[in-house]
Order: sequence, then C-alpha cells, then structure tokens
Amino acid sequence: LAAADPRVLALAAQVTESREQDIPLLLLKLKGILHSASLGCEESKKIKQDIYDYGLTQYCMLILRQDHSRLCGGWATAAQLAEILSHCCVGLEVKEDPEEFYKKFLPSAIDNLLVLGRRLQARFIRVIKDEEKQDFLRWFQTVTDAICWLFGGHIQLAVCVLQNDHFLQLLITDDVETAIIMMSVLHNILRVNSSVLLQVDEETLHSVLDELVYKLSSTTNPVIGNAATKLLLLVAKFCEQLVKLLTARYKGLKGLLSKQWTGKGFDRDLSQLLDLLYLEQSNGKGEMQRQHQAACKIQAMWKGFQTRKRLKKLPQAVTTLQRSFRAKREQELQHLKKQKEDEALKLQMQLQRQRAMRVFHERQLASLEIIHASQVNKYMEEMEGKSALTIQRFWRGYRARRNFHQQRQSLKEYKAAVIIQRAACKFLEKQRRRRPLSPWKGPKGLTDEQRLALQQKVDEYIKLHPASQMSEEMSKDLHMQAQEKLAQFLLRSRLDQRAAQRRETLLAQVNTDVELLMNAPGLAETTEKDLDMFMSRSIPVAAKARQSHNTMLKYTHWPWWKKLGDEFVEDDVIPDDALNAEAELETLFIGGRK
Repeated sequence: LAAADPRVLALAAQVTESREQDIPLLLLKLKGILHSASLGCEESKKIKQDIYDYGLTQYCMLILRQDHSRLCGGWATAAQLAEILSHCCVGLEVKEDPEEFYKKFLPSAIDNLLVLGRRLQARFIRVIKDEEKQDFLRWFQTVTDAICWLFGGHIQLAVCVLQNDHFLQLLITDDVETAIIMMSVLHNILRVNSSVLLQVDEETLHSVLDELVYKLSSTTNPVIGNAATKLLLLVAKFCEQLVKLLTARYKGLKGLLSKQWTGKGFDRDLSQLLDLLYLEQSNGKGEMQRQHQAACKIQAMWKGFQTRKRLKKLPQAVTTLQRSFRAKREQELQHLKKQKEDEALKLQMQLQRQRAMRVFHERQLASLEIIHASQVNKYMEEMEGKSALTIQRFWRGYRARRNFHQQRQSLKEYKAAVIIQRAACKFLEKQRRRRPLSPWKGPKGLTDEQRLALQQKVDEYIKLHPASQMSEEMSKDLHMQAQEKLAQFLLRSRLDQRAAQRRETLLAQVNTDVELLMNAPGLAETTEKDLDMFMSRSIPVAAKARQSHNTMLKYTHWPWWKKLGDEFVEDDVIPDDALNAEAELETLFIGGRK
C-alpha cells in the first residue's frame, strides 16, 4: 500500500487536535490540496481517497448541518466547504464498504447541500442591501454548482435530487434570480440523465411540471419564460409519453404559449414545443372524438334514465311537498295563535294587576281618612309589617315548591327503593318459612374400639378430677334450702306482678282523666252530656271503639293503588296506621273494681 499524502495526514492531525470553532477554517486548506493535482489523474484519486479515509469528508458534511451564522467566515465558509465536499466525492472510488458510500453518504451529502441552498435562498430574499444580496446570490450559485458537479459525477444521484422535498421548495419560489438558477439545475439534471423523469414517482413529476407551467402563466419575465420553455421542450423531445401528459394535463398550454410568449426572443424553441404539442393533438384527435361520442351516448342514456325516474317520483314528491308545506303553515298559525293568546293573557294580567293596585290604593286612602292623624304612622308601620310578611310568605312558599320539584324525582326513587326492599324482605321471609326442615338424623353408632377408647378417656378424667363426696344428710339439707329459696322467689314475683298491674291501671286512669280534662269545655259552656261523660266511664271507651272501627272500615275501602306497597303483607297482619286508634285505647282506663 502507498503511503498517505503528508499534507492530508497533517491536516487530519490538526483537525483532531483543534477546537470545534477552528475546524471549518482548517478544512478550507483542502481546496489547495485538491487543486495541486490535475483532475482525473491517479494522484488526484489518491488524494481524495486519503481525504475520505481520514474522515475529512465526513467533517465537511457535519459542518454543513450546523448554524453557519456562527461559523468562522460565516456563509462564505459554508459555500466553499460545499464546493470542497462535491469535489472530494466526484472521482472517488471507494473499495472498502462501497454500499455505505453510495447508498448513505452521497444521498446525505445531497440533502445537506440542498438544505444549505434553502437557507441561502431565504436570506437572499430577506436582505435589503444590494451588497449583501450579491454575496448571498454568489454563495447560492456556488452551492448549486456543487450540487450539479456532484450528480454529474454520480448520475444515480439525479433521481435523489428530484425526489428531495428541499429541491421542490427551492424550485417553487417567486424570486426571479434564484428561480433561474434552479431551472438551470433542472436543465443540467435532464441533460445528465434524460430518463430521470420516468424514474421518479408520479407525484414528483406532476409537481415539477406544474411549477414550470405556473411560471409560464404567472410571469411576463422573458428570462423565466425562456428557461421554462427550454425545459418543457427538453421534456417533450425525450419521450412521447410526457408529451401526452402535457397535452392531457394542461389543456390551455398551447394557447398560453402562442399568445403570451410569441415574439419574446425565443421563438425557435417556442415553435418547436408548439409543433410537438399540436402533432400529439392531431394524432390523438380521432381517438378523442371517438371517446367524446361514447361519453355523449353514456351521458344521454344516464340523463334519460334520471329524467324518467324523476318523473315517476314527481307525484309523490308533490304530495310530500304539499304535506310539509301545510304542516309548516299549520305550525306557524299555531305559533301565531299561541303568541297572541300569550300577549292577551299578559295584557289581561297587567290590567288586573293595575286594577288591584288602584283598588288597594283607594282602600288605603279611605283608611287613612278614617284613621286619626296621630295613628297614621302606627297604621303605616303595621301595613309595612304585613306587607313584608306577605312577601316573605310568598317567597318561602315559592322556594319550598321549587326545592320540592327538584327533589321529587329523588324522593320517588327513594320511596320506590323502600317498597322494593320491603317486598323483597317479606318475600324472602315467606320463602324461609315455607322451606321444609331437614329430617333429624341421629348420631352414628359407636364401634367397640371407639367405645373402649371413650371409656378410657372418661376413666382418666375421673382419676384426674375426683368428685367431692357429700353425705346424704348434707344433700337433703341443700335440697330443702333450694326449695325454700324457690318458694320465696315465686311469692315475691307474684306480688311484684300484682303491683305492676296496679300501677299500669292507675296510670291508665290518670291518662284518661287528663285527656278528658284537656278536652273539657268551659264551665259556662258545660251541658248535661259533658257531665255524663265525666260521671260515666263507658262513654269515652265507646267513642274510642267507634273511632277505631271507622278507621278499619276506611282501610278496607282504600283503592288498590294505595295498597300497592302491601302486596306481600300477610292477610292476618294489619298496618300500623290502621291500629293507631287501637293503640290509643291502651291509655284508657276501663272502669270497674277487681
């Protein structure tokens, strides 16, 4: 193997040891190294191989991705590095891992160069000073020349350039100078690889052609018109398929070219393009006429079918339209009628309110005339108090009704849940009662071995816990003591029971007397019937019994919907509400002596 170029080796060492901000200026020395050898000779190839092997080419590509406004030398350094990168890649034959170079490195280099071109184009459009504009335009021209030099040395990169989104963004611009440069790049692509338009996808092809036709239709600049016409002529000369695409996709292209661009200084190219377009139109005229006649027949048949179908549905459509119109008119009449009724009601309420206010004021004035002057203030205070109470009463009633309406649904749900739970509990209780009891099963008999083991355990327990021995006399004395205590307890409990009954009787008598005294009329209003009620004990008892009887009758005559929650009630169970009267009888004392 030949030794590496000492200049490349020394530069690689300097790049490795230098700071990051100094690397771009060091890489500019590659330009002198590359120009030292003639293009295409073995020495030049060897230098490019050494530059690639020592990673200096990769350094150039990495620097192109950075923010060039912060680099030493700025955009001028970036443009020179782009030129150096393209010269390093053209004429380089990589022997070790060529797939990495051709499939990854070169497409990445094209992408970085196009990104740099977009940044330069954007700053060229934004700047105002003429000197800065010329600098950015010169750097932009340098970058595009580097791109053309790169895909000129590697023809397969032409497809990569066309399909790159950044290239389409560079081409789609309203700036005249950069647009001319980009159309020259496209012209170089077509000249290098004439079949590139058939290799790209349909969307990319349409985008490029759309932009060229748009530039012809949207500008009057002869330089842009000349460049776009030459590009379309080159496309049309290459393939008949693209001529068909131009004729079919852009119907007014021939008229646009002949009317707008005739006599602009490029009539030769323009006449050649028009001849190709008219020739394609004349060749496809017979086919177009046949297709046109077929389309007319299909449209006539379809329109006839649609008309007959619409005529068949016309009566039904008219009926539907009339029905909907009448319904809408009736709805509008009902709305107007309701609106008039509401207005009349509102007016009537207003008149009634005014009339009531007038009557109230008349009464108030009449009262003030009757009342003495010293009592007017007192009367007014009383009226204000009554008015305030009335307002508060109405407001509280409104608030209570509103809260009740808001809580009605939850109250219904709660009552329904209670009824369902009560019914379910009663149903489960009835099921539990009706469930038959399992027959009693006696214990299993013991075997002889189990009986012996149990007897041994009993004997051991008796040995461990011997019973205290008691004589027969002591047992008799203990039995007599227990009998005496039992007799005393029974006697005492019978006396306590009689005392409790006597207390309950006296309490019931006191309650009855209290109730009679509470309900008794005054002495001036007392009659003989009232005296009989106090002297006789049977009259209040009969009244309570009659009330209880009436309550039971009312319960039996209730409608079915009031007994909805009592579906699962036993027949012999009486509701608590119906027994309220009977419960009150417990407080009565029935006269008599024991």
